[in-house]
Amino acid sequence: MVGYIPRKIIVDTKVRDSLLTHNILNNLPGIPVEYVADPNTAIDAIRGEKDPLCVGKKVLLLTENRGRFLKPCPGTKEYICCGYRILNFATNCNLECSYCILQAYLNNPAMVVYANIEDMFAELEDELSQDSESIYRIGTGEFTDSLALDHLTGFAKLIVPYFAHKENVILELKTKTDNIGNLIDLQHNGNTMVSWSLNTEEVAKREEFFAPPIDDRIDAAFKCQNVGYRLGFHFDPLIYYPGWEEGYQRTLERVFAKIDTWNVLWISMGGFRFLPELKPIIQKRFPQSKIIYNEFVPGMDGKMRYFKPIRIEMYSRMLEWIRSYDPKLCVYLCMESREVWRKVFKEDRVENSENLAKILDDTGDKK
Repeated sequence: MVGYIPRKIIVDTKVRDSLLTHNILNNLPGIPVEYVADPNTAIDAIRGEKDPLCVGKKVLLLTENRGRFLKPCPGTKEYICCGYRILNFATNCNLECSYCILQAYLNNPAMVVYANIEDMFAELEDELSQDSESIYRIGTGEFTDSLALDHLTGFAKLIVPYFAHKENVILELKTKTDNIGNLIDLQHNGNTMVSWSLNTEEVAKREEFFAPPIDDRIDAAFKCQNVGYRLGFHFDPLIYYPGWEEGYQRTLERVFAKIDTWNVLWISMGGFRFLPELKPIIQKRFPQSKIIYNEFVPGMDGKMRYFKPIRIEMYSRMLEWIRSYDPKLCVYLCMESREVWRKVFKEDRVENSENLAKILDDTGDKK
């Protein structure tokens, strides 16, 4: 994979002396840099472009996070949520997946890195010191790809060693990339897991532009496995199309041909769902995509979802195939109802979000 290179860097003067700012500028010699006291003017200019989402991805904005870095996952009460916490160190993604919810979710179209990491670490120290008994599952891949910019930021070199010395934390770095160079020689003490968003080869080629092929992601997972990282895999979104069964079976075959199931902490599944306002964006930006033309119904969270029988069929078949490699693997559903859980897993083990969070906490604590 060729690493992301912006066409322009905008630096908020409030973070011009930040370590991340220095890292990025040192790794991007020759890229035009503009220093601004107020980034909003530059952001407004991007919003005024004909295709602000496309233009924005070519602009890297280094600024400060004025709010909290650590927040609960924005799940909805109508569905069972895994209960992990999000560490917001950046927003937006350069990989251009047609289905990406960020296209309709983010107000700022630029690629943003929050460079005031001193504030981030201070907040983490305060938060983690308040409860030494609970397990903190923290992910960085909710509003960005955890590793897509790591060749520029060096963020992994800072965050992984930090969490290596915490007793009650599982850090999950979620990615679609093979950008793992900074991870290989880090001390992690088993407290960091690296997880990959996977799909079928057909979906990856048609819908996941600029992301590396599925085999390259699996090769990256294999390399991380070899240096002791625990792994995760996320089949989200599962895309329903003619031939989906063979496609997902092939991906699972490729995964477990190289990955030892003992090293896999968990695998999640989630059916394709989208905000209604995302549909016209996909139609405009990715006119060749067909994924929005299946039959969908509004979910309890307002998102459009496949009909329930389709979701149950996909989850059930995936679970069957995954369990054929190891019946003890921890598999969970992302943002689904108790009814769907019960029909897929044939048991009532997961009744609510608290149950699921406890299962994942225990899984991370045992391995």
